Amino acid sequence: MKKENLAQKVNILRAAVMGANDGILSVAGIVIGVAGASNNNFAIFISGIAGMLAGTVSMAMGEYVSVNTQKDSQRKAIIQQKASLANDYAYEYEFVKQKYEAKGIAPALAKKATDEMMAKDALVTTVRERFGFDPHQFTSPYEAAISSMISFPIGSLLPLAAITLFPEQYKILMTFVAVIIALALTGYFAAILSKANKRNGIIRNVISGTLTMLVTYGIGILVGR
Repeated sequence: MKKENLAQKVNILRAAVMGANDGILSVAGIVIGVAGASNNNFAIFISGIAGMLAGTVSMAMGEYVSVNTQKDSQRKAIIQQKASLANDYAYEYEFVKQKYEAKGIAPALAKKATDEMMAKDALVTTVRERFGFDPHQFTSPYEAAISSMISFPIGSLLPLAAITLFPEQYKILMTFVAVIIALALTGYFAAILSKANKRNGIIRNVISGTLTMLVTYGIGILVGR
């Protein structure tokens, strides 16, 4: 149970990090674009707030729908496996044993492992080997939605504060710098939670954020003129 709870917490934490990342990037793109078109701090601030509110609702609903869709698919897979075990247990047993052998386990040891795992919980074993998930590890759609609802506006606050609080001559540059640093951090933590390459995660995040701000700023300048 502890492993299941840990996996669920990691999924929620990953959603929170990505929510904050989206908040940083989305609102940064908006305020940088508006700042390129206008020096009106009120217009920049209002556009940032509007983007924050819209993004918060969108992210929360998106996470809720996405996790529910995933859960529906997993429930269908579980029902399918229950029927398969009831109709042809030997076939499912052989499938698991062959999967173990394909991983490089010796046939005798693979048979022993299959005997133990199938005797312990045949449904969990076959679902994990066929579909790659544990039937006991479902992420709550409500927790995922709430996580994004909180993390997105928190991430949004950074570019919004930078663009409105820094002096006129520095605000765009300092917003770029602040956003790039924040994206490097979220890219790093996202890579840790996903057990991915940290360097690549940071680079991808920083490049995508930089391009987003450059494009929106350029469009803002063209519109402003």
